[in-house]
Amino acid sequence: MVRRQKEILSSRKPSPFNGVGEITVRSLLETEDEMYKKGRVFAHTTVYPGSAIGIHKHVNESETYYILSGTGRYYDNGKTVEVTPGDVFFCGDGESHGIEAGNEPIEMVALILYH
Repeated sequence: MVRRQKEILSSRKPSPFNGVGEITVRSLLETEDEMYKKGRVFAHTTVYPGSAIGIHKHVNESETYYILSGTGRYYDNGKTVEVTPGDVFFCGDGESHGIEAGNEPIEMVALILYH
């Protein structure tokens, strides 16, 4: 399979998980079948300045963020850490997380796998 940039589905989502502002999600893989039913998200996500993906819990799945660019804060089970390009954040099954952009957009790859 080859999916060219112009073929990638993109959608803007307001205040995900009771966050603030909005994000854009570009679905790199679009269906569970494309992930052999092992996951549900493989996406390039933009969190805009002043926007946040609210803190939420993953059940029977994990989520990994790989930060491409931007800075902000990551919420990891009650702890807050600074976000910088090149960082990897992992939220395991039963854990909670969220992310908030600072003065510039956070560009990241998000991957959700089932457990």
